Amino acid sequence: MSKRVLVVDDEKLIVKGIRFSLEQDGMEVDCAYDGEEALKLSRENAYDMVLLDVMLPKYDGFQVCQQIREFSDVPVVMLTAKGDDMDKILGLEYGADDYITKPFNILEVKARIKAIMRRTGKRDSKTVNDKVILKRDMKIDCESRRVFIGDKEINLTAKEFDLLELLAMNPNKVYSRENLLNIVWGYEYPGDARTVDVHIRRLREKIEKNPSDPKYVYTKWGVGYYFRG
Repeated sequence: MSKRVLVVDDEKLIVKGIRFSLEQDGMEVDCAYDGEEALKLSRENAYDMVLLDVMLPKYDGFQVCQQIREFSDVPVVMLTAKGDDMDKILGLEYGADDYITKPFNILEVKARIKAIMRRTGKRDSKTVNDKVILKRDMKIDCESRRVFIGDKEINLTAKEFDLLELLAMNPNKVYSRENLLNIVWGYEYPGDARTVDVHIRRLREKIEKNPSDPKYVYTKWGVGYYFRG
């Protein structure tokens, strides 16, 4: 899957330039123009990186970074228009991974992004490779991509496993059908949200004793799906 980045800045020309440059490198880019929208997108989507301006309407970048840290360890790079060291220190205190001072060279931004993604990618691959998720009588082996309930192995398709792994690694987090479609299938996928419903139904038929009364993958009516932690 391609890397997914959230760019947050109230200067639309800056956002447009960063977005174009990152998309040229094959990344998926979402954009937000104020702190409130940034938090909403961060909660609803799984990002590999957040580029976050300090000076934002509604919530400033420090407030956004602090709140993101309450539910996610996604790498955050602060963008500041000031050369003030205090801004840099504050950003790191609030949980940012790095900072870039405006005006910046887009090549520098991309180099920083790739360096941080390499670091976190190594960390994440180690975490995933070592990861076995145990929930009641279910065991999910993320490295071998195998699922067991009790002593019985459950044969899942690639997409069924991707859905289960995403939900199980983020217990009690509700994902909308659109989010699941974008994360698991990708933005270019021509299907619609009903694709998710079909796969969830098939997944439940395989892992639930009673698919109409699930114990693992729950429906949040009118919102989406989540894994009961």
